[in-house]
Amino acid sequence: MQDILTSFFIFCIASSQLLGIVYSKTTFDVVKFGAVGDGQTDDTEAFVKAWTALCGAAAAGDDVPALIIPGRKTFLLQPLEFEGPCKSKSVHVQVLGNLVAPKTPDAWKVCPPHSWLVFRKVGNLIIDGSGKIDGQGSTWWEALHFLRCDHLRLSGLTHINSPRSHIGISTSNDVDISHLTIIAPDESPNTDGINVTNSTYVNIHDSKIGTGDDCIAISSGSSNVRIAKIACGPGHGISVGSLGADGAYAAVENIYVRDCSFNGTQNAARIKTWPGGSGYARNITFENITLTATKNPIIIDQQYCNGAHNCPKKSKAVLVSNVRFTGFRGTCVNEEAIKLDCNQIWGCQNIELVKINITSTVPSKKVYASCNNAKGNSGSTVPTVSCLKYPTRPFI
Repeated sequence: MQDILTSFFIFCIASSQLLGIVYSKTTFDVVKFGAVGDGQTDDTEAFVKAWTALCGAAAAGDDVPALIIPGRKTFLLQPLEFEGPCKSKSVHVQVLGNLVAPKTPDAWKVCPPHSWLVFRKVGNLIIDGSGKIDGQGSTWWEALHFLRCDHLRLSGLTHINSPRSHIGISTSNDVDISHLTIIAPDESPNTDGINVTNSTYVNIHDSKIGTGDDCIAISSGSSNVRIAKIACGPGHGISVGSLGADGAYAAVENIYVRDCSFNGTQNAARIKTWPGGSGYARNITFENITLTATKNPIIIDQQYCNGAHNCPKKSKAVLVSNVRFTGFRGTCVNEEAIKLDCNQIWGCQNIELVKINITSTVPSKKVYASCNNAKGNSGSTVPTVSCLKYPTRPFI
């Protein structure tokens, strides 16, 4: 575990050195390519022309060509793909104004896509600014999606009104996401904040996320993901999964979540797998977590069926192992504060809970932990987890 944490910190130091203000000598202002920015005129074609110019530009020396989306303007965009690879080693998109989607499906000029704005195969992409990305409730699968965008740096933006996932990261390596604000109503379904799939060395930190689903979801194929200083709420917490739907093979490892807060969320730290799947979810740590009126602070759910009532009990499942929950403190709405519901065949292996102090939001009520088929250690934990052994060595 120490080697894993060391690699995380080395990666984060390297990422921080790459972040910062980018000054570009070669700039492409979308207004100069015909964008109006009144929120009513379709500015898609102007953005296509500006992106083509940016992506085809060969910057001199260390200069990073930049696409400028100016402030005090609102740009209406149809579904749009920004595709690479670009001629310059790195490109910069500075979002100072607002980007909005068409309000209704009747306004779409193309067949309904899975995503509204997509960046594909753009290496060393920097996107930052103080602007907003507003899905306006249109029926996109994801408002902003990055596919095969290695060395991505995304920071500063506000994301609102996505009816589904706000941000998707797929098949990308060395990604740093920071200082975002993501907002969706508590009752809005499937509005995940950030989805990470098939990606490695992803660093998500210093952001505020409030949604109707997972604040952050880590899906199959992801490894070496570090999440820190996230204020989550409302929402369904930070989740590994769901994994193994429809008998699929899933693999997730080396996930480190620390210094996060959960306020009024349905869950806090969650691992969820479907019955019948295969593969593994391993080397996962949740550390230094603050809870305020969270319904389910700690949960491993290997009977996850997305609300279905015919969940098969005796079937294989993704193997969950080497999971550590440490330094949890705060309040729980439900009486069941800790739930470890593991597969009957494999069980959960090497689960560790230490320095946990979870109390009820109602002073007179007690909270409890439930446990099925989980093996591991527990110490200095309130409530006690009776199925886990007290360790023979002291926790540090």
